[in-house]
Amino acid sequence: MEKKDWDRLIYGLESGYCTPFLGAGVCSGTLPTGGQLSSRWAQKEGYPFTNGRSLPDVMDFVVTMHGNDAVYVKERVVEDLLYKKNGKKRGRPKLPDFSSVHEPHNVLARFPLPVFFTTNYDDFMVRALTEAGKEPFALTCPWYEDGGGTAPDLPNRPTPEQPAVFHLHGSAADPASLVLSRSDYIRFLINLSMNTASPDHSFIPGPLLTSLTERPLLFIGYSLQDWSFAVLFQGLLQTISSLQQRRHISIQLTPPSARRGSERIAEEYLTRTFDRWNITVYWGKVEDFCQELGARMGWSA
Repeated sequence: MEKKDWDRLIYGLESGYCTPFLGAGVCSGTLPTGGQLSSRWAQKEGYPFTNGRSLPDVMDFVVTMHGNDAVYVKERVVEDLLYKKNGKKRGRPKLPDFSSVHEPHNVLARFPLPVFFTTNYDDFMVRALTEAGKEPFALTCPWYEDGGGTAPDLPNRPTPEQPAVFHLHGSAADPASLVLSRSDYIRFLINLSMNTASPDHSFIPGPLLTSLTERPLLFIGYSLQDWSFAVLFQGLLQTISSLQQRRHISIQLTPPSARRGSERIAEEYLTRTFDRWNITVYWGKVEDFCQELGARMGWSA
């Protein structure tokens, strides 16, 4: 990113006029990636196709082979993803190193931001905000059949001292809410599009929707090739046209599928793709971004 991009981002973070979107990459080193989790389940469940690193496809297969009991599968995935095993019982939760100044959740928790969106199932952002002396509250998108179909009630209007963390793709606290399989992603996108087109935008509470439509977004922990990012951003673009009126930032890794020696061409192509969506790209790992942000902020290591 250029200096002007950093200046714009830091201004938004320091003023609280920025809305972060957290993806799986912010949990790197603590939780397995989607590809790793998918490969593990593909092997365990005898997935017969070649795209064993595609979690939505693998989970569609697993749910089908377990009698279409999606909630049962999601409960097992939560245990596998978020908890250390203690024999056959659920063990201690897996947690990031919140003592590290450059841990991504810690970095974001330092800023006076009133609203956070996440497509992750964990509660790490809530924990980091609590560690920072704030009083966060978590909400889950009611996209699924038992979710009620209307926006959850806000205990209070989000503020930097009492921020809201909105789980757009579900929360581990309610496994039924997880957007996990290909069928879930399709249903989520359809329901979000239909619901957001309604006058009251009832899936997302009004004050949180304002944070989407009026503030620049920081996508951190996503890849263009992730289902989470593709479904998330394309769905939001199609349903909330004012998103295109702001300049957003996304932290992106160079696609692993790029041929050796062609990484720069891949980055240029994807940079131009993101530019059509009004997104400036930082190419690099999440931890590199956090360290550079910390250096520009003058934080000690």
